[in-house]
Amino acid sequence: MNVKYKDVDKLLLFEITEEIDHHTTDKIRRKMDNEIQRYMPKRVIFDFNNVTFMDSAGIGMLIGRYKIARIFGASTELINVKTSIRKIFEMSGVLKIIPIIQDNKDIQEVI
Repeated sequence: MNVKYKDVDKLLLFEITEEIDHHTTDKIRRKMDNEIQRYMPKRVIFDFNNVTFMDSAGIGMLIGRYKIARIFGASTELINVKTSIRKIFEMSGVLKIIPIIQDNKDIQEVI
């Protein structure tokens, strides 16, 4: 996983580079929690461009990071979500609380 932070906008971007399942969620969770606490961002963005598989453990991990980000007053968004992953988010209700954003100039500057 790659992490990028833009101090001017207090934007924290997580580029997830692996499958998200019960084998990987603990490692991803620890890294994300540390970075959210370290930077205390106003916006947390999860980039799913390289994610080809995610199970229910991934949904739980994502909802947990959403809650932690909210504690610090940050909004949470998703980008580059493939159709198969989007269906999982739709069925689980994740998209009711974490939106998918399409095109954002601020994010392109960080990437």
